[in-house]
Amino acid sequence: MARLRGKVAWVTGAGSGIGEAAALMLAEEGAAVVLTGRRQAPLDSVAARIRAAGGSAEVQPADLMDPNAVKAIGAFIAERFGRLDILVNNAGLNITPRQWAVLSTEGVDDLVRGNLSSAMYCVTVALPFMRAQKDGVLIHTASMAGRTVSNLSGPGYTAAKHGVVAMSHSINMEECVNGIRSCVVLPGEVATPILDKRPNPVSAEDRAKMAQSEDVGDLIRYIACLPPRVTINEVWITPTHNRSYVAALQRKL
Repeated sequence: MARLRGKVAWVTGAGSGIGEAAALMLAEEGAAVVLTGRRQAPLDSVAARIRAAGGSAEVQPADLMDPNAVKAIGAFIAERFGRLDILVNNAGLNITPRQWAVLSTEGVDDLVRGNLSSAMYCVTVALPFMRAQKDGVLIHTASMAGRTVSNLSGPGYTAAKHGVVAMSHSINMEECVNGIRSCVVLPGEVATPILDKRPNPVSAEDRAKMAQSEDVGDLIRYIACLPPRVTINEVWITPTHNRSYVAALQRKL
């Protein structure tokens, strides 16, 4: 269909999980994709798959917690393409210590910088392109933890993802006059490598019942392909077999 032919998309956290799926699907739609993540090898693998299918991919590895590294990617996009139409602000992290009793100042710093500061850095780089074009869409991966508070995700991750939700809505409040749309995607449990950081292991059986990376990637593609006249401000995508709901039902029995 190539609905995004001529567009440039920057996908962070693109080496695995939701970011990988989103990058592949945006490339299928004809977008030239800039892939960012911490590790070169997974990004190279995703880029090779895109190119093998006839698509365009550029690899720009970086630690997005470093604002100078984010600015450098912006400079690359400006020189290589001269435009940026889509930001998939997907990079994020969690840590194993998820209770106040064991949370350190270093852990807090990692969670805030890895989930909120890095996302905001990428927005500051993306917006000037989009303002000049009077067009652009930013899609941020938050989490159910961005709207609900539970012990599962931990206080630091929860607080940071609440910040991502607020960030996205604030972009629409200021930038709607510039033709810019911002959407925050709130997945429930998704079978991605971040599950390996859970304090309690998640079984293969449970992972199979969760939302999959390609489910969220397809949603991101849908949002990116919408006409400029509409914005999906916020959307949840969760497993039908929602383990928190199931646990609540079992407590009632």
